[in-house]
Amino acid sequence: MSKLFIYNTYIITHLTIMALLSLGFIFQTEDALGGGESSLTAPSPPLQPLTLSLRDALTAAVDNNPEVLLYRERVEAARGHVHTQLGAMLPNLSATARQTRQTQFRGTFGLDPVRSDPFSIFDARVSASQNLFSVSLIQRWRASREMLQVSEAESESRKFDTMASVALTYMEGLKAMGMVKMHEANQLVMNDLLGLIKQRQRAGVATGLDLARLDAQLASERQQTSVAYYSVERAKLNLLNLLALPYETPLSLRDEFHTDVLDPPAVQVAVEDALKQRPEVVAQSTRVRATELTYSSITGERLPSLVAQGDYGLIGNRWNNTLDTYNMALLLQVPIFDGGQREGRIAESRSQLRQEALRLQSILNHVKMEVHDAMAGVIAAKDQVNIAQSGMRAATKELDLARERYAVITASSHFELTNGLTAVARARENLVEALFQVNAARVNLARATGSLYSLE
Repeated sequence: MSKLFIYNTYIITHLTIMALLSLGFIFQTEDALGGGESSLTAPSPPLQPLTLSLRDALTAAVDNNPEVLLYRERVEAARGHVHTQLGAMLPNLSATARQTRQTQFRGTFGLDPVRSDPFSIFDARVSASQNLFSVSLIQRWRASREMLQVSEAESESRKFDTMASVALTYMEGLKAMGMVKMHEANQLVMNDLLGLIKQRQRAGVATGLDLARLDAQLASERQQTSVAYYSVERAKLNLLNLLALPYETPLSLRDEFHTDVLDPPAVQVAVEDALKQRPEVVAQSTRVRATELTYSSITGERLPSLVAQGDYGLIGNRWNNTLDTYNMALLLQVPIFDGGQREGRIAESRSQLRQEALRLQSILNHVKMEVHDAMAGVIAAKDQVNIAQSGMRAATKELDLARERYAVITASSHFELTNGLTAVARARENLVEALFQVNAARVNLARATGSLYSLE
């Protein structure tokens, strides 16, 4: 009875200690979680302001954009496939070592089955095989190398698309910033004229209607300024998204619109440059060659292949009681009939080859169309800039004359001043839009001809 009491006391004490330890662990875990929550809710350090030029933005897009990085990984996967296809033509070596203990069944004598006494066998062996000649394996390896070049060209194409998107988004940001400056300049002029009208109103020359009209125009400009500020922020957010940067990063754009755009090259020269440099053309041309090699590899399965096989090893009762043995073979594999599967794959590969050739023709036509469209866009945008600059000079002159007439001639109408303000505002907006169009056309031409790396 005393032993049972002592045993129960030991069990209760043990359980009490375990419960206290568990409670201590729970409290420590809660403290750790509380500390984690406080660390999570702690304010993170502010991000450093970032000032980007167009060239900086293009470089950051190549380094950070997830789509560009994804295509780089596809290149690595294609490179691994090339190693796999090459390994199929290299020697295949393997080694085994085995120690067994076994008995054998020797038959039945009378009604009793008989087995041998247990005995041991040790076998250590090195095996090798080598494809000496296989047209199919050679062509598959060559096709995999071509597909590696296809992956590299597709990665370059994705890089170009991303760079073009970044450049156009950068230009949209500059356009929005230009709109902000334009509306702020309009407000300065209107505030100046507002003081002039108030002065004339005190002199009894201007009416309250004149003041109300200008106040309405000024309110409209303030609203447009607010919209332009939002456009700036939206362009910056789109740019941060393309660059895979935190959205809280304070961003400013360093460059300004180019007003002097060089004359574009001749259309035929631009088309020739595009067909040489565009990664889409390179990728599809290489894909056609890879499909040709794949088709050749499948048709090569009709030909015999030669394989060398052999093994060498030691066999005996124990590892220290063995004899060397070997086996050598030369296999000539002659395909005869596989139920028509090979002919079906040949027909499928032949059709894929024709499809890739048609895709190449479609891409060539699309590239030529993009070059012609980009050239036309550059020419039209340059004309728009010239017209907008002339219109800006004429509108500024009209406003100056209207202001001078309104300040000197007391009987002059306020409508002339209002019309001058409207003309200047429209001319400034047209100039910002024309500068955006000419710079966007410059980006589109660089993308169409495959010369984005030279874009500044």
